[in-house]
Amino acid sequence: MIEKLLKEAAREGVIGAEKKDGGPFGAVIVSESGEIISRGHNKVLSSHDPTNHAEIVAIREACSKLGTEDLSGYVMYSSCEPCPMCLSAIIWSNIKTLYYGATRDDAARAGFRDDAIYKFIAGENNILDRKFMDNWDCKEILDNYEGEIY
Repeated sequence: MIEKLLKEAAREGVIGAEKKDGGPFGAVIVSESGEIISRGHNKVLSSHDPTNHAEIVAIREACSKLGTEDLSGYVMYSSCEPCPMCLSAIIWSNIKTLYYGATRDDAARAGFRDDAIYKFIAGENNILDRKFMDNWDCKEILDNYEGEIY
């Protein structure tokens, strides 16, 4: 079953690459019973949106289809180890299990820079200049927030 679903994720990557929507990445989200709920392939190039990765596309489609932001109980199958942005989105959506069929090293060999972001997070490079400016207005909005916590 896992191999079949990874093949579906890879197929999504092929579709996206053939359509020139974006890189060769695909993902599917599956229910506990094994039903594919959503599919996604990279659409960065066709949408001119650097966040439109396969996993994000699949999460957006699943949440829209199911009418929820909570994908607890669902499983993601991705053609490649997710970049840090996608990994965070998977965690934010409450997906607890992720299968992937290629690694970030495989993506790097193909020319993708996911590993540079992982290295930045680990403090191993400085590809972004971050500056903290202590600001009362920014803190106040958090202190006064009474909405739903997710």
